[in-house]
Amino acid sequence: MSAMWYECKVKYRKTDEIGNQKVTTEPYLVDALSYTEAESRINEEMKAYISEEFKITNIKVANYAEIHPFENADRWFKSKVSLMAYDEESGKERKTNMYVLVQANDVKEAYDNTIEVMKGTMGDYTIPAISESPIVDVFPYFSGDEDELEQLEKFNALKASKPENTIEIEDHMEFAIEEEEVVS
Repeated sequence: MSAMWYECKVKYRKTDEIGNQKVTTEPYLVDALSYTEAESRINEEMKAYISEEFKITNIKVANYAEIHPFENADRWFKSKVSLMAYDEESGKERKTNMYVLVQANDVKEAYDNTIEVMKGTMGDYTIPAISESPIVDVFPYFSGDEDELEQLEKFNALKASKPENTIEIEDHMEFAIEEEEVVS
């Protein structure tokens, strides 16, 4: 069975570096079978991180085909991947879009990680867009089977790894947003 991802928004009081408290709402991703299970799972996960009161303000199905954590990365990026297919009946090339969530430190690394994820793909594809996702953390479902325990440990180790160097690079590049072209 393929994973069904739910984006859950959690509202809570957060203390910043100075010690000031402010109310914030952050999105998290959980793997669940239903909205009810997603709510239950995000409640359990948040209890481990937030000692004060919190409120789940929204739960919706996320449109990610795949989630890929990478070592030494601390942010999540949403990559739009357009798969190309040739329609023999109409004789035209067709695009099918899917979204992949990859962990990286910047957009270039997110692009490289998306290429890495797509290595085994047999068909042609393009990556028309990559943007930083507001997702704070991802909580996959594991049943507790011994095979899955190793998978869980590997996923959490990759997700928790921090970048080796934390040099802040200011990006002054601007990108023009172009409409998608229909291939005829």
